[in-house]
Amino acid sequence: MPPATSQSPPTIDPVAARRWALQPRHVSAWLHEEVARRMAERLDVIRLPVRAWADWEPVRGGLAGHQLVAARYPDAACFQVLAHAPLAPEATKKRANDWWRKWSRQQPEVIDVAQPPAASVQLVWANMLAHQSADPVALMGDWHRALAVDGFVMFSCLGPDTLQELRALYARLGWPPPAHEFTDMHDWGDQLVAAGFAEPVMDMEHITLTFDSPARLLQELRELGRNLHLQRFGALRGRGWHARLQAALAETQAAPASGGALSLTFEVIYGHAVRAPPRHAVSSETAIQLGDMRAALRRRGQNPHGV
Repeated sequence: MPPATSQSPPTIDPVAARRWALQPRHVSAWLHEEVARRMAERLDVIRLPVRAWADWEPVRGGLAGHQLVAARYPDAACFQVLAHAPLAPEATKKRANDWWRKWSRQQPEVIDVAQPPAASVQLVWANMLAHQSADPVALMGDWHRALAVDGFVMFSCLGPDTLQELRALYARLGWPPPAHEFTDMHDWGDQLVAAGFAEPVMDMEHITLTFDSPARLLQELRELGRNLHLQRFGALRGRGWHARLQAALAETQAAPASGGALSLTFEVIYGHAVRAPPRHAVSSETAIQLGDMRAALRRRGQNPHGV
């Protein structure tokens, strides 16, 4: 098993995360679509013209959400970034670059790529993706490379309060956690800065879903993802375990405080950051022309308060 990087979530299994990322999808989870809808509303405050944008894993993030962004920028070209796209990396890269050079003379189109050309988009859209990445700083580095200067990323992911009810149930039954630990909102902001972004803005909300049966709750969880915890049970669970889980959920549902429904909390984190112009390195010694220094001193003498 390859080691996780120092910036990886501490309990995520990178092999399982990669396997889940490569699993084909044809429909989007309801919760992901709802989060995409809420995140799309946040685009109202962004005034930057978008000529091209990239959607990281659109099926996972929400196909309806993808259409919301496409409708907001109808003249913008779009890259769909897919984990299974790099079957032939050099050919994919060449096709993307050829398309990008011709784009100004053609109608905007959608192209599937492993990575957009460098500095080619003004918006990176990554909905409900980062919390399932074993190397989120590397993922953010890919976002940063794809963005043009002053372009921005909009992303969402799950936070540490997610599945708190199910975590408590698993702990009471003496089982390993039902999911890996999710990164805190403030740590996401720090990782954005580490990846080269500027002006990160982080926000969070709790969404509580209720279910009328254990079977419906478990169906929703299967649509949302997989348990990527390093300490998860290493083999297939049997019918006895599944029956015990359903019985424990039914007991929770029957408790007076539940009101006859099963609840799951999801902490949803939203992030927004800008690719700023590159900073010039400052050397340990800086040469200043004598004439420039005299002019600066004269200006300072004329305005001693520096206003």
